[in-house]
Amino acid sequence: MASREHLALLQAGAVTWTGWRQRNPQIEIDLSTANLEGENFRGANLQGVNLTKVNLSHALLVRTNLSGANLSSANLSQAKLIEANLSQANLSIANLSGATLTQANLSQVTLIGADLKAANFRGAVITDANLIGTDLSNANLKDADLAGAKLIRSNLGFANLIGVNLITADMSEANLYESELMQAYLYQANFYKANLTNSHLGSSYLFRANLSEANLMNADLTWANLKYANLAGANLQGANLRGANLTGANLKGANLQDAIMPSLYGCD
Repeated sequence: MASREHLALLQAGAVTWTGWRQRNPQIEIDLSTANLEGENFRGANLQGVNLTKVNLSHALLVRTNLSGANLSSANLSQAKLIEANLSQANLSIANLSGATLTQANLSQVTLIGADLKAANFRGAVITDANLIGTDLSNANLKDADLAGAKLIRSNLGFANLIGVNLITADMSEANLYESELMQAYLYQANFYKANLTNSHLGSSYLFRANLSEANLMNADLTWANLKYANLAGANLQGANLRGANLTGANLKGANLQDAIMPSLYGCD
C-alpha cells in the first residue's frame, strides 16, 4: 500500500521530489495502489519505485524515468509516456490501452499479458522485451525496434508494423491478422504457426525467417525477400508472391493453391 509520506512528497512537485530522492537514494519507495489519475509527473525520477496496481490513467509521464519500476497490474490507459524510460520495468498484466509511448525506451521490459490495445509505440525501443500473451491489436508500432522480443501468442491483429525491426523476434502462434508489415525487417524472425491471414508484407525482409505451418492465406508478399525462409507446411492459399525472392526457400508441404507466384521462380 502506498506510503502517505512518499505520496505527499511526489505530489508536492518536481523540485521537492527530486531533492528528496537525491538525499535519500537508499529508501525503497512504495506508491502501490495509489490513485494518481491525470497527475503530471513529467520528467520525474520514479526509477525502481513500487507502483503495483497504481492508477496512472491519463497521467502525463513525458520523459519520466520508470526504469526498473514495478508497474504490474497498473492502470496506464491513455497515459502520455512520450520518451519515457521504462527499461527493465515490470508491466505484467498492466493496462496501457490507448497510451502514447512514442520514442520511449522499453528495452528488456516485461509486459506479459498486458493490455496494449491501440497504444502508440511509434519509434519506441522494445528490444529483448517479454510480450508473451499481450494484446497489441490496433497498436501503432511503426518504425519500432523489437529485435529479440518475445511475442509468443500475442495479438497483433490490425497492428501497424510498417518498417518495424523484428530481427530474431519470436512471434510463434501470434495473431497478425490483417497487420501491416510492409518494409519490415524480419531476419530470422520466428512465425511458427502464426496467423498472418490477409497481412501485408510487401517488400519485407524475411531472409531465413521461420514461417513453418504459418497461415498466410491471402497475404500480400509482393517483392518480399524470402531467401532461405522456412515455409514448410505453410498455408499460402491465395497469397500474392509476385516479385518475391524464394531462392533456397523451403516450401515442402506448403499450400500454394491459387497463389500468385514469381514469374521467375526463386529469383524474380
